[in-house]
Amino acid sequence: MIKNIKETAFEAGTLTLVLRWVIGWTYFSAFWRRIVLENKLNPEEAGYIGEKFNHFLPNALGIKPIIEYLVTHPETLWYAMVIFTIIEALVGLMIILGLFTRLMAFGVFNLALGILLGSGWLGTTCLDEWQIGVLGIASGFVLMLTGSGKYSVDYYLLKKKHPLTQKKSFAYIGSGILSWTAKTKNKIILTGSICITVLTLFTNQYFHGGVFGTLHNKSVKPKLEISNVYTREGYLNFTVMRVEGADVYGSFLIEIAAYNENNEKIEEWSMQELRTLKPHQIQNFYVAKIVPHKNSLLLPLGAKASISLPITTQENIARIQLTDISGLEWSSLIE
Repeated sequence: MIKNIKETAFEAGTLTLVLRWVIGWTYFSAFWRRIVLENKLNPEEAGYIGEKFNHFLPNALGIKPIIEYLVTHPETLWYAMVIFTIIEALVGLMIILGLFTRLMAFGVFNLALGILLGSGWLGTTCLDEWQIGVLGIASGFVLMLTGSGKYSVDYYLLKKKHPLTQKKSFAYIGSGILSWTAKTKNKIILTGSICITVLTLFTNQYFHGGVFGTLHNKSVKPKLEISNVYTREGYLNFTVMRVEGADVYGSFLIEIAAYNENNEKIEEWSMQELRTLKPHQIQNFYVAKIVPHKNSLLLPLGAKASISLPITTQENIARIQLTDISGLEWSSLIE
């Protein structure tokens, strides 16, 4: 019986050994980096994974409301990041060991889908997060079909005729022969492959214009969105959110200027003033925070805040303009 299993059901699983080990490590290593090598689960330390999660927010596909809810509820976000890290560790380790392989491959599929939808638009030099997502989905699908091979705990348990393996359900959560007809198996393989390929092409086009038209990369240049601009009781108030640019460093505002109806500059807040803004002048919405920096106002990717600046001019302000250290400018009319 075991010889038959090795020659049939476990043959394909054995061929995917290196895929299982590599994909397993990519997920287990997330736990390893966050817990063992560094503490990335501490909200008070630089590199907190919750801030990285906040970076996904501006252009996430389909799951944006979930991300926004979490980053506006820091305590819930922390629990979610801990649970997510534990799941990644468990899935990764068990895929490496080949234990409950098909169930864990389903976990790989869903983790990769979450990465794709949340951060598939990120990547400064190439389409890193999109590639990680689509390749993880494809790998999870393949491992769900093959299970693990000879070099796995699943195989060892089957060989030893462990009581767990005598249940028909074990083949569907572990490894072994699935009770599918050849016709059913071929339909599942073809349908799954078509759906994953369509998802790959759709997200490549949606996030990057990679199938037709003009290529675009939202991780190259910072972009700010300005809203709710008004004056009240001697203060200029507005809301700003950074929605594009590299996630590894912020946008640095070096000037905020106000203009009248003749497009003449009538007020400005320089680097010196921006770097000394008080906490009550910046009301942050999310975990990633806009803060005064050494010589500027720092805006991490995904950060959103209401800013309040004192006005000295007596003229009416018609619009404001924000200037980045790179020379990029963004403006908005007053409401």
